[in-house]
Amino acid sequence: MKTVLKLVLFLLLFSCQKDSEKEDAFEVEVNLPSPATEPVLEKPLELVWSDEFDGPELNLEDWSFDLGDGCPNLCGWGNNERQIYTDTNHRLEDGFLIISAKKEEEYTSTRILTKGKREFQYGRIETRLKVPTGAGLWPAFWALGNDIDTNPWPDCGEIDIMEYVGRAPGQIFNSVHTRSSYGNTINTRITQAPSVEDDFHVFAIEWTTSSIVFFYDEKIVYSYAVVSKTPDNWPFNKPFFLLFNLAIGGNFGGSIDASLEFPREYIIDYVRVYQ
Repeated sequence: MKTVLKLVLFLLLFSCQKDSEKEDAFEVEVNLPSPATEPVLEKPLELVWSDEFDGPELNLEDWSFDLGDGCPNLCGWGNNERQIYTDTNHRLEDGFLIISAKKEEEYTSTRILTKGKREFQYGRIETRLKVPTGAGLWPAFWALGNDIDTNPWPDCGEIDIMEYVGRAPGQIFNSVHTRSSYGNTINTRITQAPSVEDDFHVFAIEWTTSSIVFFYDEKIVYSYAVVSKTPDNWPFNKPFFLLFNLAIGGNFGGSIDASLEFPREYIIDYVRVYQ
């Protein structure tokens, strides 16, 4: 009887040990962003470029315009957007860049970019801005890989430093787009920001050889990093250019509020790059 009891106890002990080993084998360590607000870059940062929008007009040594509706190559700018981009739906006033969405015979807006003029690899990229409100509006501050002409999206990579959609008030969106996440934006974070429409806020990324960390008013809200880098999941090892735009409608912007009064204004205080 004692022998049988010993055998049962041995089998129970062995089974528990194996279960423990299984649990250890499937244990995954999840590294969440630190709530600290200290810069994540290892070296002290220095301002290498900025636009404070203090002049009488946009500096075309730094910026260019995307014009039209994206046709014939990218009709609706790839998202079924409703606006036509012009080089006249903006102004500089009192140290601000103001992009205006208008409705006349058609919806019009402005999209500016630093492609071929100001391109950056790594560092802190920061803006202070105030979003417009209203369902159907979709302001953004983002970056694209400078090889987009020979390495089309999404392979060139995209970093969405700030996206806001008026149909979802009180929220901001941060994402990266890569080949590995093409067709389904899995590398993204929605942050609840109840006061985002009320005043100016600072949006930034700190981008290193190993990660891209997103900030909202100096708080970390999202972090993207991969252990084994490939061109499919890490196209972020080259210069990127910057874009500001105010889209209207589209797949992400959603339906436009029929009662929305135009013009609607997207106000940018500055953009700064530190390295």
